[in-house]
Amino acid sequence: MRFPLWRGNRQRQLEQEIGSHLEMAKRDRLARGESAQHAASAARREFGNVSLVQHVARDQWGWVWIEEFLQDVRYAARMTWRNFGVTLVAVLTLVLGIGANTAIFSLVDGVLLRPLPLPQADRLVALTTYYPKGAFAVMRNQSRTMDIIANSDAAFFNLTGGDSPARLNGTSVSTNWFNVLGVQAAVGRTFQEGEDQPGKNDLVILSHALWERRFGSDTNVIGRSILLEGVSRQVVGVMPADFRFPSPKTELWVPLNLDPRKSGDYWGSSYMPITARLRPGVTPEQAQADLKELRPKILAAFAWRMPDDTWAKSRVMSLQEAIVGDVRTSLLILLGAVGLLLLIACANVANLLLARATTRQKEIALRAALGASRWRIVRQLISESVLMSVIGGALGLAAARYGLSILKSMLPAGTPRLADVAVDTRILVFTALLSVVTGILFGLVPAAGASKVDLTKSLKTGDRSGTSGNSRLSRILVIGEVAVSVVLVIAAALLVKSLWNLSNANPGFRAESILTARITPNQSFCAEVGRCQTFYNDLLARVRALPEVKDAAAVNGLPLGGSFETVPADVEGYAVAAGAHVPMFLERVVTPDYLRVMGIPLLQGRALTEADAGQNAQRAGLITKSTAARYWPGEDPIGKHFKPRWMQEWWTIVGVVGDVRENTITRNWEDWLDGEIYTPYGPHAIAESGPEAPPAELTLVMRTTQTPNQLAGDLQNAVSQLNGDVPVTQIETLRGWVAEAISGPRSTASLFALFAALALVLGAIGVYGVISYSVAQRTREIGIRMAMGARRQQVLRLIVGQGAVLALTGVAVGLLGALLLTRLMSSLLYGVGAADLSTYAWVALLLVVVAVAASYIPARRAMHVDPIVALRYE
Repeated sequence: MRFPLWRGNRQRQLEQEIGSHLEMAKRDRLARGESAQHAASAARREFGNVSLVQHVARDQWGWVWIEEFLQDVRYAARMTWRNFGVTLVAVLTLVLGIGANTAIFSLVDGVLLRPLPLPQADRLVALTTYYPKGAFAVMRNQSRTMDIIANSDAAFFNLTGGDSPARLNGTSVSTNWFNVLGVQAAVGRTFQEGEDQPGKNDLVILSHALWERRFGSDTNVIGRSILLEGVSRQVVGVMPADFRFPSPKTELWVPLNLDPRKSGDYWGSSYMPITARLRPGVTPEQAQADLKELRPKILAAFAWRMPDDTWAKSRVMSLQEAIVGDVRTSLLILLGAVGLLLLIACANVANLLLARATTRQKEIALRAALGASRWRIVRQLISESVLMSVIGGALGLAAARYGLSILKSMLPAGTPRLADVAVDTRILVFTALLSVVTGILFGLVPAAGASKVDLTKSLKTGDRSGTSGNSRLSRILVIGEVAVSVVLVIAAALLVKSLWNLSNANPGFRAESILTARITPNQSFCAEVGRCQTFYNDLLARVRALPEVKDAAAVNGLPLGGSFETVPADVEGYAVAAGAHVPMFLERVVTPDYLRVMGIPLLQGRALTEADAGQNAQRAGLITKSTAARYWPGEDPIGKHFKPRWMQEWWTIVGVVGDVRENTITRNWEDWLDGEIYTPYGPHAIAESGPEAPPAELTLVMRTTQTPNQLAGDLQNAVSQLNGDVPVTQIETLRGWVAEAISGPRSTASLFALFAALALVLGAIGVYGVISYSVAQRTREIGIRMAMGARRQQVLRLIVGQGAVLALTGVAVGLLGALLLTRLMSSLLYGVGAADLSTYAWVALLLVVVAVAASYIPARRAMHVDPIVALRYE
């Protein structure tokens, strides 16, 4: 900080010292009788170049680079302003590249890189498979390396007792859950040991947002009881505002109900994600070995025989990695795509600077002739490019702040950790570094080429021999631009084609003209056998009577990722060998008209009827086509039987229906499931535990021409007339539900298409710039050709052909690159291969056409060159 003042003093001292030397030499010569004028001149000749001596002396002081750096910056600022047109084009190009990279890196940082907002988050791990409550209890009690916790998947709770029922998002957790995560309640306390046992678990902890919104931030709510699902639960705590785990949507937490007497729930259908904190000094490898030792203990404790290989592939992984899941691949591929886009932007700006460097040959030659070193010239030119890049980075950061909100809105709402994504100090540092590196990257090649000057030739008026090297560099850069553009456009085309295939895939049902609504009575309301069945029978009758509603039915969960039950089953005629895998079925509980309303085809046998749902009816069910083919290949499955492992009664198969994409649009169900069954909604519905009771929550599916807004009021009135404590939520079209199922692929394809379009535009600009530059350099040659009789069409072919050669070379390189790089995105594709020949061919043709079109404008300009004027050209 003291350097400017200190340097001024040293400069004055140096000038005084040199002056003293000259004065002493002059006095010596005067004493020898020389004249004053001759003595002064001789003293200066004897001393040498005063400026050079001062420069050498200043070099010895140190910190001179600061002054030279400031000089470079000042000169760069003047040159940037003087060439405003070039600067504007370069900066706008960099805004696209740097802004897109900043926005995508913000997503990657917030989702993948930023540590979880929990104490010592690096010690938190998760198991890759789900376990039932009984298995969790064994692991929690016997693990030597981990403190084990568990939580149910997201669930909903009815909050009643107020003016209107509210539907809240919550989760059931083990009592040690908060302690192991390392968080404490902001008000009150968290759960204590033993409060997950029957009769002790009627407790609830509120989120900070729910506490503010519903209870007005009243601290007296602690100790008060509220009605959740018809059960009175005491509020014991309120969590901090920044605690949003396991989901940002979580509004409350209740204790797990660990009751070994209910074997269906304890061992059968209560599969949960398991989380743990590594104990001090324990490594993930030791935890993995401990998990391997726990597996036989879990299997020995099971209520029924499980396969010997159950959970054999389960492994310990970091909690952060488990949370981000499949999103990691998509985000990293997007980050790579915008990195390629930045390379294209750098190549474009480098080409621009190469063209400008040609006009500065004399300036650079004069600098070299006056003693400037090559390093100093390169540094000056790079300073100009870095200044442009910094300006582009600043504007790109502003664009990224705006663009980030658009990106977040394009991504699926369920994207993990999306709420943590923001432009903060980490992003500012990233953008600053990216701007400097980008400036050096695109400035280094033009600077290195421009600094190689032949002083004699460059100082000659009209000499252009020094531009050939720049022309070669420009052509190489454009070939690289086209190649990278080919890679991006092919990737985008593959994703768009995959999205088209997904959008037109047959999900196994007809989504047209169907509205859905989630009906959620309290669980306690359905505890009495027959009450819930009567409620839904009356509700369906009222809904069918509504105007414009043609038909209605109900199901326990919608296809394409809706909720469902899993049933470990025995299958008639299918012997499970000792230690082999037990069949796991996905169960859909439906009312009789469900298949007809949804348009699911009945392939064999009969559909379910009202009689199948009666109290004394024989247990009847349906299976899907693939389930029948798996367990009764080549046989008639009608009349065959299956049953849940915890039940004694067998269920009879009365029909076979078409397969439905229950899990995702690309597959019927999860890999660990073996089939799908449909059972009638009634007193014999397969339940998690005895006595048998139908599920409380169902989703209505209604075939109607009305919109959700038009139907919402009538539907809520129909429900309220039957039970005023039942909320109606998630009223939407089934088409919207299907669209949501492919929102992830759609967002990825949309972003890639955007990047590909930008790459295509930048590539076209690059080809146009190089051809325009070539035409400008070859004006005299073109004039001579036309003076010698060349026709305009020949000149047109000459110039366009030059652009076509560049494009074809770039396309060839790009196709090879695409063959290698698109394999990385194979997991994102559906119905199309990473090496789809038709896509490659169409993209290659598109890039060539764009390049030829970009060459046409400068070619037309060349066609109109006047030979007389051209031959006078300098």
